[in-house]
Amino acid sequence: MPRTPAPKRPALGIDPTTGYPETCERQADPCVTSSELYNYGFNAFSGFPNTRDVGVAILDEPVNLDEYAASAGSLDRLATRRSQQDVTFTVSGYGLSKTNPVSTESYRSRLMAKTRLVNLRSSLNGGYNLQLSSAPAQGRGGTCFGDSGGPIPYNNTDVIVAVNSFVSNQNCRGVGFAYRTHRQAVINWILARAGDEVDQIRIVAI
Repeated sequence: MPRTPAPKRPALGIDPTTGYPETCERQADPCVTSSELYNYGFNAFSGFPNTRDVGVAILDEPVNLDEYAASAGSLDRLATRRSQQDVTFTVSGYGLSKTNPVSTESYRSRLMAKTRLVNLRSSLNGGYNLQLSSAPAQGRGGTCFGDSGGPIPYNNTDVIVAVNSFVSNQNCRGVGFAYRTHRQAVINWILARAGDEVDQIRIVAI
């Protein structure tokens, strides 16, 4: 009896939309390169939970959005809010889609998913991180290795409140953590590196 062929998987390699990791394809909108990068001070998670896990890329061309960055302390009110299950975030990145002791899956393509706030006050957060669900169910998702640095917008907005940082276990299940960018020290650091574009940065309360 002939064997049933295995289902085809998407080819690994260059993302057909963005050109990642080799090029920046012009059909992507927007698609802008950067040749100027800054590190807030990340050093292999020293100083945990304040890992300083933030970077800034100065774009070679402007990209204008109505809203982009959250003001200092924007999410602090959620630390004691009972209805945290109603607060959603969008996670995105080019990292692994799945990993376990027997297999690893990665499409080298940008994926996006909704996730929910789990905690703002645990010892792993320490006022610096968001603790987000990484238990895919009911159309939700999470982050995994290789997603670090991806932006975390609040609810259904373009307002960024954090960036992907680390996960809690080797299988990327349970919870993931994102470094909060809506802290005054981080905002001051970003503005100090914006140069002539500083007046075009919109920081909003949420």
